[in-house]
Amino acid sequence: MTKPVTVTFTDLALDDIAGVAGRVAVFVTPDGKLDKPARRVNRLTKGALARMIEEGVLEDMKDGDVKTLAWPSGLAAKALDVVCLERNADALTARKAGVALGKLKEREPMLILASQLRRPVDVAQGIALRAYAFDDHKSDRKTDAPGDVTVMVANPETARAEAAPRLAVTEGVFMTRDLVSAPANHLTTTEFANRIKDMGDLGLKVTILEEADLEKHGMGCLLSVGQGSVSPSKVAVMEWMGGNKGDAPLALVGKGVVFDTGGISLKPAAGMEDMTMDMGGAGVVTGTMRALALRKAKANVVGLVGLVENMPSGNATRPGDVVTSMKGDTVEVINTDAEGRLVLADVMWYAQKTYKPAGMIDLATLTGAIIIGLGHENAGVFSNDDPICNKFLRAAEAEGEGAWRMPMGRAYDEMLKSQIADVKNVGGRAAGSITAAQFLQRFVTEGTPWIHLDIAGVASVKSDTPHAPKGASGWGVMALNRLVADHFEAD
Repeated sequence: MTKPVTVTFTDLALDDIAGVAGRVAVFVTPDGKLDKPARRVNRLTKGALARMIEEGVLEDMKDGDVKTLAWPSGLAAKALDVVCLERNADALTARKAGVALGKLKEREPMLILASQLRRPVDVAQGIALRAYAFDDHKSDRKTDAPGDVTVMVANPETARAEAAPRLAVTEGVFMTRDLVSAPANHLTTTEFANRIKDMGDLGLKVTILEEADLEKHGMGCLLSVGQGSVSPSKVAVMEWMGGNKGDAPLALVGKGVVFDTGGISLKPAAGMEDMTMDMGGAGVVTGTMRALALRKAKANVVGLVGLVENMPSGNATRPGDVVTSMKGDTVEVINTDAEGRLVLADVMWYAQKTYKPAGMIDLATLTGAIIIGLGHENAGVFSNDDPICNKFLRAAEAEGEGAWRMPMGRAYDEMLKSQIADVKNVGGRAAGSITAAQFLQRFVTEGTPWIHLDIAGVASVKSDTPHAPKGASGWGVMALNRLVADHFEAD
């Protein structure tokens, strides 16, 4: 998988600045004040920083913005990046500055002169998050080291301790991005399961349920989605039990449709290539579990992902077929392109019956309707429990990952009534995201706090996001990790 850049924290060494290759970043407050390392850089560059300020460059810059001086006189570096940032900037603004630097980094080393900043680790994490490129399938793929990031700080030991779990989360984000970016002929259900198996080396207990196991458990909904494909359907289970023995775990459930043609209800050809990202929910769950294992979270969390491929064939489920869920409910399949909820229904039921979780969160690129409602700025949040929902919303806000709560209600259940089965899998165009959530709620046991996250609009996008280049964003890993850290870790 793509590895984040190596970040090293060191003491401030003013005499080393002049000879550093690559890029050097200094920080200037919005009112033009230079800190100690910036003053040294100003002297080395014969007053270039002071001239920038005098000429009003900062007037056009917001907190976290960067201006670059190419091949600055007096420095060996090819570029001097001047960052406009308050010394006491909040976490998200400091991370924004890091993201701006990460966007410029490319593959050269970078020195960050952050000894006077309150939040140098947030800057470093921003750089690591943004310095990402998925080039696994390019013939001219860069194989050389991407160039380390050295951050000069006031207290390196403290910074290292604070940064270690942050960089572990960044690695989880990168795994999610890699999974979502991978083409379907490479990331088959079997390959996805194999990548999850490899995480057993991190201390996760990994179990792969094969089709025979799924049949034994009665997962007729999930199996109906994959029966038209030559790729076998699977459920991968990842257990991290780092909390108190006997404490009920938090369950994370992900939709892992490695490619979605729509099945017999075939999608239009235009844009179908984007359906390699329809396993985005499973990607977020997998990346989150990697992050928790890497940082040795003191929490009990189980991640479960349903891995299928939705293809049309002589064996594929037809519109009008009736399938039976693990719960026992029968489902009339009106539209085979509404397949994600069928996958989630069985995996959610299995998660609850097997682990009796303290709470359950499912993630899925589930509906186009959520994009119509919220665009690409926010994931849709649906829940049966205000406390856990509010905790997640606060975690998402703290990490700068957009999330917006949507309504639910019994009236929407009327749209899912079937004449020949217990329920239909779709309820029509109106309130499409809400009826999808209502369908899933049928498979939530009484008393289980539950959140459904519809991430269709945020999992992979056509323009840069706050923390990533265009493409797979890795949305959700940081928010879920924050939720676990704040509310599910043992004392």
